[in-house]
Amino acid sequence: MTAIKIGVITVSDTASVDAAADRSGPTIQEIVRKRGHGCVRSIILPDDEQRIRETVKNWCSESAVDWIISTGGTGFGVRDRTPEAISPLLEREAPGIIHLLLSESLKHTPLAALSRPVAGTIGNTLIVTLPGSVKAVKENLEALFSNGFIEHAIDLIRGGTGKQVHATMGSGHGGEPHHHHHHHHDHRVPQPRSILSHDPSLPVHARHRISPYPQIPLDHALKMIVNEIKPLGVVSLPVTSALAGHILGEDVYAPQNIPLSKTTSVDGYALRSSDPPGVYKVLTSKTHALADVLPDGSIFRINTGGPLPAGTDTVIMVEDTELVSTVKEADGQDAEEQEVKTLVQVPPGENIREPGSDVHKGDLALQKGEVLTSLGGEVGTLAFVGRKEVRLHRKPVVAILSTGNELLDLQSPNPLPFDGWGGIWDTNRPSLQAALKGMGYNVVDLGIVVDDIDAHVKAIKLGLENADLLLTTGGTSMGSSDLLKPVVERQFGGTIHFGRVSMKPGKPTTFASIPTTKGEHERKFMFALPGNPASALVTFYIFVIPALRKLGGWREDKCHLPRVRVKLEDTMRLDPRVEFHRVIVKAGEEGLRAMSTGGQRSSRVASLSGANGLVQLPTKREGGPDRLEVGSYADAVIIGELQM
Repeated sequence: MTAIKIGVITVSDTASVDAAADRSGPTIQEIVRKRGHGCVRSIILPDDEQRIRETVKNWCSESAVDWIISTGGTGFGVRDRTPEAISPLLEREAPGIIHLLLSESLKHTPLAALSRPVAGTIGNTLIVTLPGSVKAVKENLEALFSNGFIEHAIDLIRGGTGKQVHATMGSGHGGEPHHHHHHHHDHRVPQPRSILSHDPSLPVHARHRISPYPQIPLDHALKMIVNEIKPLGVVSLPVTSALAGHILGEDVYAPQNIPLSKTTSVDGYALRSSDPPGVYKVLTSKTHALADVLPDGSIFRINTGGPLPAGTDTVIMVEDTELVSTVKEADGQDAEEQEVKTLVQVPPGENIREPGSDVHKGDLALQKGEVLTSLGGEVGTLAFVGRKEVRLHRKPVVAILSTGNELLDLQSPNPLPFDGWGGIWDTNRPSLQAALKGMGYNVVDLGIVVDDIDAHVKAIKLGLENADLLLTTGGTSMGSSDLLKPVVERQFGGTIHFGRVSMKPGKPTTFASIPTTKGEHERKFMFALPGNPASALVTFYIFVIPALRKLGGWREDKCHLPRVRVKLEDTMRLDPRVEFHRVIVKAGEEGLRAMSTGGQRSSRVASLSGANGLVQLPTKREGGPDRLEVGSYADAVIIGELQM
């Protein structure tokens, strides 16, 4: 049978605030993937009965998954409401599965009797609730996967006869589980069970008139991205300026004291603290070895950071001395200091950096997970402690393409065969490449792809082979020639995680994953951004940057661009969707102020020229205001350097 598409719901008040606290959800995803199946949806919800119920209903109505597994909220705690949320939705209950889960858990602990599992079907989707502990999750899934049980159940729910499973179980293999065989011997392009996109081989009149993809809330889309994407691996790279933007994959400790010996913090002369003011002979590194004790009546000229010679314990600054005599060149010109008069007696340890005063051997210099910024401090620290190489998360390579027969490449325009119309300059590739390269990402330019299935397949294959993330613009809406979703689902067996987001601009933004053998993970991700230039850039900053950062090993709480509170200098109209208004944010004595860049039409890329922020406007609600007035406050995503 084909791989099972699974959705995982973690129910936890704690994990809904801090995703790092979720241990059971990732455990489920790992187990099902090892069994040859795919986790295509995942979400963390608080112990909120209504939200749990709405999520299950939406996933089932979209036919997005074959099997929903929830973890958490099944006990007798005050907030445990998962059974109450799901039970009313079930069309056919599955008491046998409940018995299986309880009997398995009771083998390990009598406390399992306090669990209240629920199981059954809604349409063609199986729902099973598991406890919240990792241990219980592992035990329950082991029971469900035993002897191909769950594959048999899903096959029947899909409308199959179960003959394949019965034949396998009766073929003399002694009842060993055979779930791996269903997956690994099928070398055809994997096909998702639910293909929502239109069939591009059908006539134009047969295309969808209403998008089959649910319009999901912005916060759900953002959570889905960081939950689905896993960081790339760790590699060793030489310590150079090229490390900017990488994430440390190891703790960096100082291998020795810095400074290694006593050094000076000023330009001056090393001497003994017992030496009184007077005239002294000047020695230098050319006339005296550091290991030899400094002779009486001499001082040693030293520059900031230089080591002290043996026998000295203090440093007098140049400003506290006077030149007495010099050594002359053959032509009579002054060549070198010969004698200097010290004007003060310097106490011991003056102007000296002790060994290890900057860093002690074994000190933690930089912590795993830190960003090596382009400001230089982190790369400088690596050099300071003498690291020639360091282990880092690999930065993702991005493949980028634009779609549309109407597009012209600015640098190599080919005339279009349309009478009386010259086409449109491809704005998105240059603008997105500028943003990506400015952030230090390597970009594979796949060019302009015409509205043809074979051309789309060829370009996407090339992107999968040469990059870690695919970024496309155009071809995401309802036109008959909008091919990206159909190609991803039908030609690549990919999964559309979301195909519409309740936001403005950028409603048709699409986030998808495609199975692949060409990378570190079993799938690669793709963003299909809208074709309108302003929409493409806004959605790039809101969705793609968090994805790139997650791939690059950034902590989840650092994946999104920073947000600040700003005071509006212009009136901004509200929309039923969340809107990102392009602004110029300036810092002044009264704090941060945001000025609109003018018309916000999605095709007007000039609205982003000079913009360094995106004000996130709240949704317009029935009976509420239809605008934010001048002087109102709102949150803004910072996409560039603040102005003064």
